[in-house]
Amino acid sequence: MMRDPDETGENRPIRDAATLVLVRGAGSDAPQVLMGQRGAGAAFMPSKYVFPGGAVDMDDRAVLLSPGLPEGETARLSLRPVTAEAPPPAAMAAAVIRELWEEAGLMLGSPGAWEGPLPDDWRPFAEAGLKPNAAGLRFIFRAVTPPGRSRRFDARFFLALAEDIAGDLDDFSRATDELSHLHWIALSEARRLDLPFITEVVLAEADAILREGAPETVPFFDNSGSESTFRRLG
Repeated sequence: MMRDPDETGENRPIRDAATLVLVRGAGSDAPQVLMGQRGAGAAFMPSKYVFPGGAVDMDDRAVLLSPGLPEGETARLSLRPVTAEAPPPAAMAAAVIRELWEEAGLMLGSPGAWEGPLPDDWRPFAEAGLKPNAAGLRFIFRAVTPPGRSRRFDARFFLALAEDIAGDLDDFSRATDELSHLHWIALSEARRLDLPFITEVVLAEADAILREGAPETVPFFDNSGSESTFRRLG
């Protein structure tokens, strides 16, 4: 029997999203990455180990980053929008900082009084005397979820170093329950976890960047159209 395209996910809308590869001990022989496990009942990637991340919210567009994204990251993030109203690069950066806080209880921030609008999701930052700091974020990968999946995202993957976190790197007590088994794992061991394919690819990219430095362009798996296309942004 032929199924409705909406039931198979063919016509599901693509949402803009941001994900963070947070690295601890980047200059050491055994760098670690922060990962957690999605719930078995999750609609998207159940039981898989992933990085903290999620969809960009409207409130993220109002958040003032201090300091903001480097100019080069902003330029690359602006290339080839897929959704009708793609968020500005600053909102993508704000989203990934917020998701890290919500899913891991860690704050990527710098000391200072909050400036501008204060959405409820960001109130803990202001109460802690912190402002979201995007200066150390590096845009390293992008992928659009293929058709047919239960959820579809245009996901930008950022890399950040753990030394930019304010507070205890091992304190996940303020995290929501969206990710379980939050832990730091050696980058060399992470691929042994039950991972989505794209997470394996991003781990390899992050490993190469830590060893060799970031390339001038960013890999982009574009599945927004009828055919899958590999591009490089930059």
